[in-house]
Amino acid sequence: MSDLAIYDMDRTVTRRATYTPFLLHCALRRAPWRLLFLPFVVGSMLAYLAKLISRARLKEVNQSLLLGHAVHPRDLRPLVDSFAEAQVAGNIRPGARAAIARDKAEGRRLVMATASYRLYAAAIAERLGFDDVIGTGSVIGLDERVRAKIDGENCYGEAKLRMVADWVERSGLTGTHGHVRFYSDHASDAPVFEWADEPVAVNPHDKLKRLAAARGWQVEDWG
Repeated sequence: MSDLAIYDMDRTVTRRATYTPFLLHCALRRAPWRLLFLPFVVGSMLAYLAKLISRARLKEVNQSLLLGHAVHPRDLRPLVDSFAEAQVAGNIRPGARAAIARDKAEGRRLVMATASYRLYAAAIAERLGFDDVIGTGSVIGLDERVRAKIDGENCYGEAKLRMVADWVERSGLTGTHGHVRFYSDHASDAPVFEWADEPVAVNPHDKLKRLAAARGWQVEDWG
């Protein structure tokens, strides 16, 4: 039986969000002219806030604008690696490093479950010592190029719980995974908090603070 420690990534393990910085990192190094599309990126964000497009569609639009509609993995790999190195060097909460070390010492299987694209979250997770990554997938074309299109669901809210449950089943852990400790900073992860044996609200925003107080969940400050 393997106990699990499941971590959200953005603003839980990391201090700051990573998705837009990843796209900007890629644009600056691969095609700086794409920065001309920044007004359209801002427009798409306003459309999302106005509920005109979904969070998933927002990701697809911005990836298409700043990274391109389709990118070959050989062109993407150095960008992913350099971004992951920068995040691990300067965007990881000290408390996250301590929790990862503690969970690893306890023999837990470390899993990152993030709404960020798995294509770069996996590189960050690998450098931090995670065993598995559950994240938003990317459609890969017959030409092997990564498309600006989500494969399956955006790993957010209820969808994150479904994707965690699917990972548990595919990993052969159904009914055998033992105790589950789950960390996140955001109330959108309430479904996974409710499912976990030991929910831990990390640097929670106001809504999650209230929810954690009402449910009796542990709250931690990771700095």
